[in-house]
Amino acid sequence: MGFFYYRRRVTRRTLFGILAFSAMAAALSVVLFATTQMRPILVSLATTRASNMVNRIVSEAVDEAIESGNITYSDLITFEKDNDGRITAIYSNMAAFNRLQSKILDIILARIDQVSARELSIPVGSLTGSVLLAGRGPRISVRMESVGSSSANFENAFTTAGINQTKHQIVLNIDVTVSILLPGFSTATTVSNAVTVAETVIVGSVPDTYTYFSSNPESFVADVKDYVLN
Repeated sequence: MGFFYYRRRVTRRTLFGILAFSAMAAALSVVLFATTQMRPILVSLATTRASNMVNRIVSEAVDEAIESGNITYSDLITFEKDNDGRITAIYSNMAAFNRLQSKILDIILARIDQVSARELSIPVGSLTGSVLLAGRGPRISVRMESVGSSSANFENAFTTAGINQTKHQIVLNIDVTVSILLPGFSTATTVSNAVTVAETVIVGSVPDTYTYFSSNPESFVADVKDYVLN
């Protein structure tokens, strides 16, 4: 009787192992099928998830810089006035611009590298297009890595804000290129953001031209630009 009970217990363990292996094999087969037959949908969903994550990281990095006091209009722009208080010239503090854009970009790239595959993973059911299966089933691993071609540079924008008033905005243009790693293949996408980091309203007369030195090193030859305000 003892020998029979022992054989029965081993049989149950073996059966459990076979069932577990079969379940794992089935799950793997489903994932492989999804990554091959539904590749366009998978790429689209993965790209969307990665882009949304990058947008969130960019927004948080800029908000953090603003809240910490690293971005103030007076640190970036200086007005020159005459004896009557009229603005005669506007100057950009390029050292402050360059430090700020490098810091923000470093924060963004560091946080991208910290994003876990779990945050970007896609349930197989979401690839079917079925509402009932959305968010269900085995999850396909998605990883994201920053690419060296990512860049950030500032631009100035002048708009009329009322009678004898001009709004000056400092806009940070950020292009973040990421590589999206999926099972068996990879793709890449570039996420672009334009974020206003500082602004002010210039009241009264303003100079006819504004000489701006771009913070984009690639455009050094054409750095000196005249913006006509009237």
